[in-house]
Amino acid sequence: MSEYHNPVMLQECIEGLDIKSDGVYVDVTFGGGGHSQEILKHLDEKGRLFGFDQDDDAKANANNIESRSFTFVQANFRYLKKYLRLHGVKKVDGILADLGISSHQINTPGRGFSTRFDGPLDMRMDTSQAISAREVLNDYDEKALHKILGQYGEVKNAKTLAAAIVTARGQKPLETIEQFLDAIRKLAPRGRENKYFAQVFQAIRIEVNEELKALEEFLVQSAEVLKENGKLVVMSYHSLEDRLVKNYINKGKFYGEVEKDLYGNQIKPLQSITRKPIIASDEEINENNRARSAKLRIAEKI
Repeated sequence: MSEYHNPVMLQECIEGLDIKSDGVYVDVTFGGGGHSQEILKHLDEKGRLFGFDQDDDAKANANNIESRSFTFVQANFRYLKKYLRLHGVKKVDGILADLGISSHQINTPGRGFSTRFDGPLDMRMDTSQAISAREVLNDYDEKALHKILGQYGEVKNAKTLAAAIVTARGQKPLETIEQFLDAIRKLAPRGRENKYFAQVFQAIRIEVNEELKALEEFLVQSAEVLKENGKLVVMSYHSLEDRLVKNYINKGKFYGEVEKDLYGNQIKPLQSITRKPIIASDEEINENNRARSAKLRIAEKI
């Protein structure tokens, strides 16, 4: 499983969960199972762990875990509350989310997540869903593409880029990563091509998988299902995710200022434990490049 995905800040996540041996926990981004396996080491026969993931490869990894305490749920974490209830669980002691895509997904050419390989324009985390990167790039109008690239990728020349995509697909439908890169290569800043393409791919991936909307739904449900003093541990990899996590923990909402009651008390379900996000050590970053952009936030249910 470690070959599938090397878990980032593993010990920091485990410490943040403050695991009770007989508690109920959820790893909503199971992936290769690295974090889940470590959580299970801290549970006795009364403890329970639910692992969520919509990816078929993650399901195959989950089949390798034989613990009676473990239950795999093949679903997006935006359906956290629904599937916990289906398993007879209303409240949990801790929730872990390692956002972003796994090393395995990036390194599989057929998934279309990486600019390093040619392959189909896919980028779906749930391969059964209808909309892929191909549909986004070939079917969305120029205005919608401009908005996605600007908002989700923070691409500075988003308007010009959207126009170039529309022009390119007018000549021939965009089917592969290489075709797409050829169509936009001339717009990438010289010397910063890799970063530019990463921003573009991030924007399209977020749109394909509704990542930010799903994250918002998950965070709200997390606060609802956590027991009093239960822990929420979330690791994000770009500013758009981290901003949503930070705002919800600190304000109980994603935009605007925190609301207060008649007595001036803040109305929010969570209390931040980490004043600033935890980042990986230099040693871990040297061993696992993915850790360099990770920000870990820990909160407690009030």
